[in-house]
Amino acid sequence: MPDVTTLIEVLLIVIKVVVIAMILFSLPMPLTWLERKVAGHIQVRLGPWRVGPHGILQAVADAIKLMLKEDITPDKADKFLFRLAPLLALVPAFAVFVTIPFGESISIPFIERDVTLYIADMNVGILYILAIAGLGIYGVILGGWASNSKYSLLGALRSSAQMISYEIAISFAAIGVVMIANSLSLVDIVGAQSGSILNWNILYLPVGPVWFAIFLIASLAEINRIPFDLPEDEGTLGAGFHTEYSGMRFSLFMLAEYVAMVTVSILCVLLFFGGWNAPFDMPLPIPPIPAIFWFIGKVSAFIYFFMWLRFTLPRYRYDQLMTLGWKVLIPISLVNILVTGYMRI
Repeated sequence: MPDVTTLIEVLLIVIKVVVIAMILFSLPMPLTWLERKVAGHIQVRLGPWRVGPHGILQAVADAIKLMLKEDITPDKADKFLFRLAPLLALVPAFAVFVTIPFGESISIPFIERDVTLYIADMNVGILYILAIAGLGIYGVILGGWASNSKYSLLGALRSSAQMISYEIAISFAAIGVVMIANSLSLVDIVGAQSGSILNWNILYLPVGPVWFAIFLIASLAEINRIPFDLPEDEGTLGAGFHTEYSGMRFSLFMLAEYVAMVTVSILCVLLFFGGWNAPFDMPLPIPPIPAIFWFIGKVSAFIYFFMWLRFTLPRYRYDQLMTLGWKVLIPISLVNILVTGYMRI
């Protein structure tokens, strides 16, 4: 019979999983509204305005529309893989949050114990995230192939080549951070950046800014965001790999894309911008800002940055995309690894 302490630990893990899952499932509604508002203001227009105050209920209306739309499966599609593909894209996007920390711990008085703000602190956390996140490409590839559509197939082929090209660069960037922090644990990587903004990896000169630039560019390509959204290029491929999807299956692809954008924003903060650590100590008369608010603020800034890029930069040609990955990012990564290793001797 398990003791009370074990039962409490299991219950806390279950509660964390449920809370994180609920937050992730609800993310697309505020983020789609925010992205449309950002687009509107960049293009000097209002954006969503009619449904609710400032159009804030537009995302709810869209969710209802997607739930009521007919779920169409093409006649000549591979029906099993066609229906499975959105789940294969979604599950890895959620699974990476098993080891993502949102802070160190908080004290809960009525159970008389500190509760960590992460599900598990894996000693190979960054390796786990890179491995699991890479599995999401199977949903894109199978969805494009199973649709029996030339546009979807071309989108899937582009996505697979893009993932292979930029997975190498993003892994090298993670290796650079691991060399600096001397740990694969995300909690340890954040801990190594505590104390002052000067300890953040982005300011580990001269290699820190280079690692961040490589990680950011490769991450944009990995999550198919403009200027690297070639797998769903509306100008030439209809909607790319999910051209034939409708209703809730289409919304699962969109959910996976938004969760991936949030994941990349979180990783940029954890690996390069001190995680939940404050950039400086607050003056004595001013109460300190809780660590979770620093974390949320930094992540929100990156999410806005990705939305701003979408409506600012033009889309790359495919040959330019491949050239940037193989001839620019990977050679720079290899040189930067040598420099980082020399600095750590």
